[in-house]
Amino acid sequence: MKIVIAGAGAVGTHLAKMLSVENENVILLDESEEKLGKMESLFDLQAIVGDPTKISALTNAGVSGAELFVAVTPDESRNITACILAHYLGAKKTIARIDNYEYLLPKNKAYFASLGVDSLIYPEQLAAEEIATSIKYSWVRQMLEFGDGALVMIGVKMRDNASLLNIPFKELSKEIPYHIVAIQRGDETIIPRGNDVILVDDFVCFMTTRDQIPYIRKITGKEKFTEVRSVIIMGGSRIAVRTTKLIPDNIDVKIIESDLSRCHKLLELVDDKVMIINGDARDPELLRSEGIDRTDAFVALSDNSETNILACLAAKRCGVYRTVSEVENIDYISMAESMDIGSVINKKKLAASTIFQMMLNTDVLSVKCLTFIQAVVAEFPVSEGAYITTKPVKNLGLPIGANIGGLIRNGEGMHVTGNTMIQAGDHVIIFCRENFLKKLERYFK
Repeated sequence: MKIVIAGAGAVGTHLAKMLSVENENVILLDESEEKLGKMESLFDLQAIVGDPTKISALTNAGVSGAELFVAVTPDESRNITACILAHYLGAKKTIARIDNYEYLLPKNKAYFASLGVDSLIYPEQLAAEEIATSIKYSWVRQMLEFGDGALVMIGVKMRDNASLLNIPFKELSKEIPYHIVAIQRGDETIIPRGNDVILVDDFVCFMTTRDQIPYIRKITGKEKFTEVRSVIIMGGSRIAVRTTKLIPDNIDVKIIESDLSRCHKLLELVDDKVMIINGDARDPELLRSEGIDRTDAFVALSDNSETNILACLAAKRCGVYRTVSEVENIDYISMAESMDIGSVINKKKLAASTIFQMMLNTDVLSVKCLTFIQAVVAEFPVSEGAYITTKPVKNLGLPIGANIGGLIRNGEGMHVTGNTMIQAGDHVIIFCRENFLKKLERYFK
């Protein structure tokens, strides 16, 4: 698959690295020869210097034969323009990174589609949605919904009070109302089999129905976690603004921002319920004066990953039980996990979810990249006559590294066993390693 990526910034370079490892034909287009030189020497891709808003540069990058064109420069107007031109020149699918939430409204998305912009990515909105979920479910590290909540995936860090520890999977009851799709143990991702067990400090991904969330909370020993009633956010970024729009009204929110002019701007952008404080959220005295010891959640959203991690650690020492950190350096995610930072937000992985979805020839309803695991969860609709409907699940020959987490039939979430027969019209939720998605397409044709 030929993919042209315009923009060699943080998101663009991450996508280029990831897709070049997938053995895709990746072309990276940017005006900075210095940025491109580093990428071309380290990864299997073609780097082209040029302005993505110029037809000559797009022609030189070969967009006429591209199955996918992705514009992720820092400027949304340039991204939209580049996608419109790429579509005009023959690119089959286009994606533009944007900074304006209004563009995501259905009527506006339809307008952009008519211009040739097939999909819009607003990473800050995606990040805000994850943060809001992390605050709502204070005992969960990551939660994803499928089929309007018919099935949910819950990622939980296991402590020594969990009832599932050290029990081989083959000894668990066959009637359990959940399916464990993966275990992350240090740097190792485990697709569990009969003899595998869960250990203390494992990161475990459960797939279940919404009504069983309290049960998952009980067996993972998370019942002591109380609901979040107060939040301090470090940094008045766009993510912070979007997060305040999604947090329930019964939660008190404070944003601490060091730039005075940004504080004035925030007063115009957020609701009256949000308190804006000018200061440095790394200052212990300021935090104490703002009641950090009585705060339920702390969210670190500065533009520096190390600062965010350290700020969350400081908040935990002050008694805050729920912390969320924006960590844009991929290499720091495992470090944040080992230091027991609560939830980690990474815009690159969130953007990658949309890219993966657009890469597939099969109609996939959603693809979600997991934060702590190098894996994705995808929702595949099942068409009439698809191979996956011809045999029981145990006889399908799914590749090792892929795991069916559940299915949605007539709007209702269902668990899957080896004897399950998948039917046309079902939606199948599959957990797999990032490079397995395209291998799974044949099962749905």
